[in-house]
Parts: sequence; structure tokens; C-alpha cells
Amino acid sequence: MKRILLVEDDPFLVDIYTTKFKEAGFEIEVTGDGDEVLSKIKESKPDLLLLDIVLPHLDGWGVMEKIREADGLENLNIIILSNLGQKSEVEKGMKLGAVKYLIKAHYTPSEIVEEIKKVIK
Repeated sequence: MKRILLVEDDPFLVDIYTTKFKEAGFEIEVTGDGDEVLSKIKESKPDLLLLDIVLPHLDGWGVMEKIREADGLENLNIIILSNLGQKSEVEKGMKLGAVKYLIKAHYTPSEIVEEIKKVIK
């Protein structure tokens, strides 16, 4: 079973995405705090990190920079799932190593599940 770490601080979205991913056969773990992401990755060893950018304490950009500096995490698949959709933000996310940048308003939860399936088959 493929494992996803969802980094999202909106309880409503966490509930929706958690339900959708479980229905699709994924194991899902959640954190809403950027400061907790590295320890959660080391603990649960996810196949994919689904990362929001606007987070308390440490934002998604900071999380990505820490991941890229950490030993053994250079091959972690990261998909950004954010409402930030400016071209410069998308480019920054891709430059920092995201495999996809999904803008929340452009996708239904079911479509997000399909996008994730494409990345972690």
C-alpha cells in the first residue's frame, strides 16, 4: 500500500482528502505544521509528500528546503497542493524539486487522487 504524508492545516480539507485517499487505497498520515514534517517523514517513510505552502511556523518553501538538505530524502516525491497560483510560485515550487504543482481551486479531491496515482504507481 502506498503511503502519503499530507501537510495541510485546514481541518475541512484534511477530512476530505483523507477520506478520498483511503477510498483509493492509500495509507495517509497528516500534519498541519511545517515544523513537524521532517520528523514525520523519517517516522512514516511516505512514498509521496502532498504539501501545502501556507502553514503555521514553517511554510512549505521552508519545508522543501529542509527536505532537500536532509540526507536520504532527495528522491522523495513532492506534490505541492496550494491556493498560491502565481507563475513565480509555481516556478519556485518546481525549482525546489516538486514533481507537480496543483492549485487547489483547479482540482476536485477526486482529480487530486488521480494526479497522485500518476506519480506513485
